[in-house]
Amino acid sequence: MIIAYKAFDLDLSCTSGGHRFQYKTGIWNQEPAADCRKRGFHCAENPLDCLSYYRCWEHAVYYMVLADGDIDEDGQDSKISCTRLKLVKQLNLEEFIAHSLRYLMEHPKSKEHYLVSHDKGEARNGFAIVRGKEPYACGRLGDVLGLAKEEIGSNEISEIGLFVVDGKEILPDIWYDVTGKEIGGCEENEEKISA
Repeated sequence: MIIAYKAFDLDLSCTSGGHRFQYKTGIWNQEPAADCRKRGFHCAENPLDCLSYYRCWEHAVYYMVLADGDIDEDGQDSKISCTRLKLVKQLNLEEFIAHSLRYLMEHPKSKEHYLVSHDKGEARNGFAIVRGKEPYACGRLGDVLGLAKEEIGSNEISEIGLFVVDGKEILPDIWYDVTGKEIGGCEENEEKISA
């Protein structure tokens, strides 16, 4: 059994292998065979890989799932296919980013994901995930900022920070470090942070 992540259409349906499947909560959803290219229930060990298939947070729902039965791995990313899948918990954006940071910590040498910025990043589509020796991020009201600080001389992650731009403690258009310390405005400090 593997803990993984899956995105669905808002009605908990998903197209896989050319047919539409309606998932149900609280039970084991079952398919006869698993093959990452053609059939089975597809999910991913890295939550961010779900966004390769369901990019728009407002038009999908994201779940932590249990994958079981026959399991086939993709080999390209963390995508897997399985014959048994159980929906465990629907994740809001903050929880989704927290699970993504946990994956980065547990797999520091995994292939870099295109949604993870290096050293600095401005939120797009509701979030930013930034990894580096001194990571910085900024966003707009409601955005989620995830920061992963690497150890000096290593790609191991020594510290993470997760912040919601709430307009009170974390302000819009301000750069923050992994501890939540304010660095400055997005535009005014762009040159300083780039250096």
